[in-house]
Amino acid sequence: MTAKTFANHIAGSWVTGYDTAPNINPSELTDTIGHYALGSADDVFQAVDAASTAFKTWSKSTSLMRAEALDKIGTEIVTRKDELGDMLAREEGKTLREATGEAHRAGSLFKYFATEAYRETVSGFRSIRENVELEVRREPIGVVGIITPWNFPLAIPAWKIAPALAYGNTVVFKPAELVQGSAWLLSDIILRAGLPAGVFNLVMGHGHDVGQAIVDHPNVAGVSFTGSTSVGKRIGAALFQRGARMQLEMGGKNPLIVLDDADLDLAVDCAVQGAYFSTGQRCTASSRLIVTQGIHDKFIEAMRNRLLELKVGDARNPKTQMGPVVSAEQLQIDEKYIQIGCDEGAELLCGGTRLEAMANGYYLTPTLFASSSNEMRINREEIFGPIAAVQCVASYDEALHVANDTNYGLSGGIITSDINRQRHFRDNAQVGMVQINLPTAGMDFHAPFTGKKSSSYGPPEKGGYAREFFTVSKVVHEGHR
Repeated sequence: MTAKTFANHIAGSWVTGYDTAPNINPSELTDTIGHYALGSADDVFQAVDAASTAFKTWSKSTSLMRAEALDKIGTEIVTRKDELGDMLAREEGKTLREATGEAHRAGSLFKYFATEAYRETVSGFRSIRENVELEVRREPIGVVGIITPWNFPLAIPAWKIAPALAYGNTVVFKPAELVQGSAWLLSDIILRAGLPAGVFNLVMGHGHDVGQAIVDHPNVAGVSFTGSTSVGKRIGAALFQRGARMQLEMGGKNPLIVLDDADLDLAVDCAVQGAYFSTGQRCTASSRLIVTQGIHDKFIEAMRNRLLELKVGDARNPKTQMGPVVSAEQLQIDEKYIQIGCDEGAELLCGGTRLEAMANGYYLTPTLFASSSNEMRINREEIFGPIAAVQCVASYDEALHVANDTNYGLSGGIITSDINRQRHFRDNAQVGMVQINLPTAGMDFHAPFTGKKSSSYGPPEKGGYAREFFTVSKVVHEGHR
């Protein structure tokens, strides 16, 4: 059976690209999901022109119109969550349970921002001058470029596209090349809500063609990007040069501290979920496990036993607990860092090899290093795979110092029953998101998603804080004689 071909959507019409690229299932390399359009810079120019024209009316649309459209999108996503989850698991390698949960979350995000569309966008202040009225209005910024990664191909686009539309902006959406099946299904649902032509545009393709054209286009008022720190910094520099707005969510090298008084089972559960679920392919993954001396030996033994029991397999098998790595390139990166860890002197406690019995997919055993230090590259650089390293420290104070000794500052966690340590970590962890007795990777969709240092730049994502990026303030003074 020949795989189906899927087009881009520009200015209200489905448009073929200059070529197509196959979408391959990382769990089963003989499975071609479909052939997806490769767009060009010319396609981006057409999409931006259409979005610019549509902005003139969409930005003036009623909150009722926008809210009803977003609620309709959210309802259809939730209704079709099993179909969407199956596609996500099939093309990205996330387990079916995780993928279906992500699909439901994407629907919830659209429904949440449907309610945000109703919120008042004008606030009043008392002027310091007599006979002067003062108000601050929030207005949409214009055409928004949305560039998303492959690891959360439903949730991340949802938490960018939904607020962009809710606040009256128009969108040019460029998803990651590895997950265009999920992006296409999501886009089709968005378009089925009856948005006017040009309000939402899908341009799939390579980053150096489509992504660069979005970043460079003078009529793109702002870009919301999630991806690597290196790419994010290049995008940020380009946007700054032309005075465009930017929202950059980038890498993480997240610490999970385990103190002597921690519940061992809870600590292991949090570490395994944070480091290995989603095959470790999360910017919030807890790849640095910082453990105090009194519990260290018990912790690494319990971790080793748990990882040896972890079922690795086809992402769509309901019994699978960890799916494949997303691509051959990512698998090579993971293997490179495993070798680096060994060369640097860390102890390879378990894993570190491909599953030879499953050569039809990109399967890597969950990998745990012990006897590592914070100077090692495996503890300094984001790997984005099922790899974690344990560091043994003498005290909480040393653990906090090690946790903060990084260029990143996205998420950080601590496992302890000591409420004073919990509060101290909350106040002193140099991260945007703190997790106490929880995995580092769990987030609520209505709360802001943000980091410090090289992890984030610009206004936070999600929740009511998204308004800060997708709208701009206009201050109005009115005098009365």
